[in-house]
Amino acid sequence: MSRRHQNFRNYRQEQQLTQRRVLASAVFVLLLAVVLMARLFYLQVIEHKLYQTKADDNRVMLVTEPPPRGLIYDRNGVVLADNRPIHSLTVIPERVTDFPQLKQMLSGIIDISDSEWEDFEDRRKEYRRPYQSLTLKSQLTDEEWARVSVDLYKLDGVQVEAQLTRYYPFGEAFAHAIGYVGRITSKDLERVDKEAYQGALFIGKTGVEGFYEKTLFGEAGLSKVEVNARGRIMSELERQNPTPGKDLHLYLDARLQQYAYDLLGDYTGSVVAIDPTTGGILVLVSKPGYNPNLFVRGISVKDYTALRTSKKLPLFNRALRGGYPPASTIKPFMALAGLEYGFASWTERYFAKGYYQINPDGRRYRDWKRTGHGWINLERSIIESVDTYYYQLANKMGITPIHNFLTRFGFGQSNLLDLNGESNGLLPSNEWKKAKYKEPWYPGDSVNVGIGQGFMVATPLQIASATSALASKGHYFYPRMTRLIGEQPVEFESGLGGEHDIVLKDQRNWDRMRDAMRKVITDSHGTARRLQGTDYDIAGKTGTGQVFSLQEDEEYDSEKLAKRLHDHALFIGFAPAQNPKISVFAIFENGGSSSKPADLTRQLFDAYLHDDYPDRYDYLKGKQND
Repeated sequence: MSRRHQNFRNYRQEQQLTQRRVLASAVFVLLLAVVLMARLFYLQVIEHKLYQTKADDNRVMLVTEPPPRGLIYDRNGVVLADNRPIHSLTVIPERVTDFPQLKQMLSGIIDISDSEWEDFEDRRKEYRRPYQSLTLKSQLTDEEWARVSVDLYKLDGVQVEAQLTRYYPFGEAFAHAIGYVGRITSKDLERVDKEAYQGALFIGKTGVEGFYEKTLFGEAGLSKVEVNARGRIMSELERQNPTPGKDLHLYLDARLQQYAYDLLGDYTGSVVAIDPTTGGILVLVSKPGYNPNLFVRGISVKDYTALRTSKKLPLFNRALRGGYPPASTIKPFMALAGLEYGFASWTERYFAKGYYQINPDGRRYRDWKRTGHGWINLERSIIESVDTYYYQLANKMGITPIHNFLTRFGFGQSNLLDLNGESNGLLPSNEWKKAKYKEPWYPGDSVNVGIGQGFMVATPLQIASATSALASKGHYFYPRMTRLIGEQPVEFESGLGGEHDIVLKDQRNWDRMRDAMRKVITDSHGTARRLQGTDYDIAGKTGTGQVFSLQEDEEYDSEKLAKRLHDHALFIGFAPAQNPKISVFAIFENGGSSSKPADLTRQLFDAYLHDDYPDRYDYLKGKQND
């Protein structure tokens, strides 16, 4: 073998190569270690708070706790809207993996209706905070509570929660005044802070409950809780207690309210009583009413259909929205308007025939007394309620002075400060008729308005407020329901409050009108002389509102008419006449004779001024007035 083909190994070169490879590997490993340590430092030091928060999110969640709702009291401390504890079956949707299976399991334990499941599904689709429980079935019985509790361990996401629910102890007589709360809907959430109402079940819908929702609701509490892998709460980490809603103390007198409601008997109608010294509403009755407790947890289709289709319209608030012809109760205001604008005087005499004609050959506008009243003056026109006097007075004045003067007493406008939904009624004008009917105002239109008929429509609250202004010699208050929020007097926003004086050119006319209204009761020919015999003076005015128009020579015969066509019976009054403490408007729909509301008003006066109630109302007595 030649020397040229011999293999020689270079051990030194191989050693250097190996060393270089080892060094490169070591550097690579070191770099990897540095990168790993940097990454760990970044994650555990620099981004520590971020990943701690993410980790907490997996085991910690925020739970809102609705606050206890504020209570509503009457003026004597009687609770009109209370909170009562109940147990409800709730579900946290995020913890449920199989809803059909859950539905099957629960249905085998207690009875859950299809409507309750449908309502639950609807609310599950609405906006809410994650892991917020939803009520599936409320007001569990003791037996249902026990049966669910036994199997609760295998019902993921299901809980039995203690909750407070609204309760109205006196039912339908107070429904239209107090209102009610109901389940929150997506539409309700549009008018409130969604976050604040997470977990809340109810919201004020109508009446005082609806108007003072923010005040009564309070502020929700917030809890940070730790949960396990299955979502069950293990411990509470932090807690911010809810702030209870503030209590409301109303001007409303519970005994007087219930008494007025009962005195209406089987008639539909309304009664409104006001304290003339404050404008506070003592009574706000609309009959028939309804049971507000039906709405709290969600009214059934059957119950709601029965209320909605009833011919007596129990859901309709007659006190705020009922439009009635004020009839002869408008005559004191018409007389003051005539005095104010120089169309009438206390001394001028007028021969009242049994009818009035604008033109000698024109239509005859009949007086309620077919034979007429003979020679009378303004005072006697009030005492005997002479229609023909006010026909001629309204014709002389025309609609513009009438409209301008009655506006000062709140007619034709919504003046209620702390309830929603009051109707404006209708105080007609020349401009209104042109816009509505494309016709001018005719003298005959004024004649009808002169006795509170024709186009004019007013609500019971408007007539009661105007009567209160008469009682206080022109000091007009916008009516209000709430006296105190907590311990603080209610203060309305600037521009509200509605307190103003109706100043007459001759302020003595207030006293003379008051005396004329007092003689409606004390005079032997007064239309409310049946109220004589009290140890205090009553000032009042009767009224009979036509439901339909009679032909010129047609006579009203109630015996030949259906009950729904009978006249409405009205009465306004205040007492004591010289130092009024209460003013009342009452209407019996299709009541016929004004004796009914007059008798009711006297009984309310006796009750309020002398604490003269039947013994059965003692449960509403409460504390002494403060």
